[in-house]
Amino acid sequence: MPLTEDENCLRAWRRTGPEWIPFRASLTLPLWDEIGGELERIVARHPSLFPDGVHRPSRQNLRPYQRAGEGYTDMWGCTWRTDRDGVTGVVVASPLAEGWHRLDSYTPPDPARQLTWTPIDWHAERARIAEAKREGRLAGGSTDHGFFFMRLYYLRGFQNLMIDMAEDDPHLQRLIAIIEKHYRYVVGQYAAMGVDLVGFGEDLGTQTASMMGPRHFRRYVAPTYRRLFAPVHACGALVKLHSDGYIMDIMDDILASGVDVINPQDLVNGVDPLAREVKGRAVIDLDLDRQSLIPFGDPADIRTHVESCVRKLGAPEGGLSFVVGLYPPTPPENVEALFSAVEEYRTWWRDGRGRR
Repeated sequence: MPLTEDENCLRAWRRTGPEWIPFRASLTLPLWDEIGGELERIVARHPSLFPDGVHRPSRQNLRPYQRAGEGYTDMWGCTWRTDRDGVTGVVVASPLAEGWHRLDSYTPPDPARQLTWTPIDWHAERARIAEAKREGRLAGGSTDHGFFFMRLYYLRGFQNLMIDMAEDDPHLQRLIAIIEKHYRYVVGQYAAMGVDLVGFGEDLGTQTASMMGPRHFRRYVAPTYRRLFAPVHACGALVKLHSDGYIMDIMDDILASGVDVINPQDLVNGVDPLAREVKGRAVIDLDLDRQSLIPFGDPADIRTHVESCVRKLGAPEGGLSFVVGLYPPTPPENVEALFSAVEEYRTWWRDGRGRR
């Protein structure tokens, strides 16, 4: 019996011999708006990448924080705004930005009832996980994107947080404890369900450097990471951490905190540095470029890049998967080139080509 997508993905992430390199694509509403008809035809030409088809997003189903021009205040008291329908925006008002004097009266969301965006029904979540396990699908839980480091600056404002770290403000440890307590509950719930994986989402880097150096990462971020990741490992599950931006200068500390699957960007961090410093130490769930090559590059160069990633980061036992988010102004020919290249090379390590 052939492997399901989820079974194959777990083999890749547990490095037990997948049959193909897993691939996930996020086809955003703005891209559908721009090339929708052609996008449907491209997807139809690649059923192996989209065995269940794709769901075209609808404006009617957008979350409040994904609606252009409409401010939305999340459960933590942070106000968001976006300029593009279908794209999560940025925090434009932070509840603790005016000063630490607000901390004494600040009330975070109750994780037994609320997460960042919506109420949470843990009974329904347990039923979802149980159903996934019964059906042999990947049973995964996740935190909100921006669960810790980003949550600190969502609440304080980025500049304030950088000053707090530089001055070692004692209030910062109080805020860390508040956020950590919230997510300790969330992680504990998923660990008790016996999930396969818990995903954690952050953005720790800029285009050229991490947002903090190794010393501040070790002092303010790594201890919370270790404490939140420990229950995941204790139940036999994998820890997956996403981060946009350049993170190679803190990569050793990220991995040491207990990350099993790291989801970095490719060109920002460099394929060769990822091969040299991460391959074999953690699974690389590679975020294929969305900034330059795929939207603006030549289709032939996209194919070459996918081949290079497979050769340099993959292995027969697994340890590599691909994810891509596609946004305007990516032209149809580049979408086609990407999907064709992934199809061509995703079995490279399985069909013998990688052993020649």
